[in-house]
Amino acid sequence: MQITDILAQMGGLQSIAKELGVSETQATSAAEALAPAILGGFKKQAQSQPGGLEGLGGLLGQLGGGGLLEQVLGPQPTDVSRGNDVLGQIFGSKDVSRAVAQNAATQSGLDPSLLKKMLPMLAMLVTGYMAKQAGGGAASAQQDPSAGGLGGLGGLLGGLLGGGGGAGQGAPASGGLASMLDLNGDGNPLDDIMGMVGKVIR
Repeated sequence: MQITDILAQMGGLQSIAKELGVSETQATSAAEALAPAILGGFKKQAQSQPGGLEGLGGLLGQLGGGGLLEQVLGPQPTDVSRGNDVLGQIFGSKDVSRAVAQNAATQSGLDPSLLKKMLPMLAMLVTGYMAKQAGGGAASAQQDPSAGGLGGLGGLLGGLLGGGGGAGQGAPASGGLASMLDLNGDGNPLDDIMGMVGKVIR
């Protein structure tokens, strides 16, 4: 299942559509165009964390954890500064955020200004969802390390980025996580966007 389907089922895309005054169809198109870069950003974080996925689990908590999801889903206006913090962490600069929105605009045909508004909200949904996935499995992880929440997180990132979700079934947990996340693979949509940003900045 795609992350956009998951977020739609939770009511996340409906909340964003309502808050930004756009149709759910537009919100879905925007999410489909923006989500791969957000997930790519988290994949880079997992690769750069000393503890890999465990480090990423800790980072999700520091950024606001599952509470970020509740903020977007709640009736009050979303505090997007938290989402901008997430984007700062995973993209490293506003230039990358702008390039992500511009790239998504080209893909989806939607207005870049709408995508810029939606990007931090979507980042909050994705962060909150992944934090809940990582935290939700923590108890079962103690009994069976290979079935834990972080395993779910690896599968989530790997599956959502098109990595082989079933690759680690017979392998040790850590090997399975690496293969699920496609940590050695080169498939990361964010790399292309960052390459474009690099050309612009130089």
